[in-house]
Amino acid sequence: MQTFLNQLERVLGGSGLLTGEQVRGRASSWLDSSPNQALAIMRPESTEELSAALKVCNQHKVSVVAMGGLTGLVNGAIASTSEVGLSLERMNKIVELDPIQKTAVVEAGVALQVLHEAASVHDCHFAVDLGARGSATIGGMISTNAGGTEVLRFGMMREQVLGLEVVLADGRVMSSMRPLLKNNTGYDLKQLFIGAEGTLGIVTKAMVRLRPRPLTHCCALLAVESFEEVLQLLAFLQQRAGLSLGTFEVMWQSFYDHVLANNKAHKAPFAQSPAFTVIVECTGTNIEADQDSFEAMLGEAFEQGLCIDAVLASTLDQQGAIWAIRDDIETLMSALPNGIMFDVSLPIKHIDSYVEQLKQTLVGRWDEAQVITFGHVGDGNIHLAIALGKHLPAARDALEQYVYTPLEGLSGSISAEHGIGLDKKRYLPLNRSSEEIALMKQIKAVLDPNNILNPGKIF
Repeated sequence: MQTFLNQLERVLGGSGLLTGEQVRGRASSWLDSSPNQALAIMRPESTEELSAALKVCNQHKVSVVAMGGLTGLVNGAIASTSEVGLSLERMNKIVELDPIQKTAVVEAGVALQVLHEAASVHDCHFAVDLGARGSATIGGMISTNAGGTEVLRFGMMREQVLGLEVVLADGRVMSSMRPLLKNNTGYDLKQLFIGAEGTLGIVTKAMVRLRPRPLTHCCALLAVESFEEVLQLLAFLQQRAGLSLGTFEVMWQSFYDHVLANNKAHKAPFAQSPAFTVIVECTGTNIEADQDSFEAMLGEAFEQGLCIDAVLASTLDQQGAIWAIRDDIETLMSALPNGIMFDVSLPIKHIDSYVEQLKQTLVGRWDEAQVITFGHVGDGNIHLAIALGKHLPAARDALEQYVYTPLEGLSGSISAEHGIGLDKKRYLPLNRSSEEIALMKQIKAVLDPNNILNPGKIF
């Protein structure tokens, strides 16, 4: 093994390969602060260095686990003591940003927030956002097909990618970096690597689509009495606001109360906690009229009984205060002993009955069970933070069965935006047919015959 590490160090340079305590000083994920167990961590500075390093790994048949911002929820970046980790943190340049073509070329290690800020300088907007924007990297988000809070209007990460540069398991480099919205020239190979969780190739560079930066940004927090009214409110806003409706986030009372009770930095927006609290955001270009139109639209929703109270944000600080409650996952999890986060999706008409049935089932079996719910909802994606008191972790397998099994009959998905990783692979047959899984394995065998790229993940 030392011969292998020496070869890696030769192609990556001294600072390009971490070993020993340098590796142990890194966490395994944002939810697990225990020391990283990887044999070593590669830190290439260029596509050429990564290509050479993967050739060495492939020759020695040493597995490689890509590690992005480590903000995932499915343990997709966990490496064993016989595997090498891969961090693209040194490949963090925005290579080009074209405000006319509305495209950007970025290296995979660029953090989402950095891309947001760079695009804004040129009056552009990158239309994927999520709470972990400061840590999540573009390469990792592509590899997991990240979603976030703007999916309702702009779609998942897949919809933002125009081209990719990918290093394959044997070191070959595939590039499809063309700034074209229309390109019907055979198989769209880049799609193979989006959402593949680093099992088919390593994304090193991406050409992504930008949008015009909105001139107005209207935001409100609405109190709603029932989930049926949540759905009616969504339909009303989609009809009235059309494409300008960018965000429709819902916090169940369980989430709202839990975060406010455990973090006194948040000020309670409402005198009494509502059954459902909805964040609505609309964007536009009419500085003179958009806020007035937004307020008039919400006034009409109030008159129709679709909400019982509202807090409108008139400044950026007020918008930030609203989002600080929704994004405070750290408080949520730290104040929930042995809590487990789930990320699922299902048709929105089934969300309420699914959540209520799950709560009844869990409390019926474990009287200490807590189910805290929030999510994007407008795109069918909800998050569940569940704690079973002293019963976890022994009851985890049973808990997962209760969460995932009903989704099959509801045309739902066991993973909305975090992928499969290690945690969900046993449940993949709930969402994928045997023919689909067999074809996935065939594609994997062709692109990575030695099975060195993130082995054991997905299936």
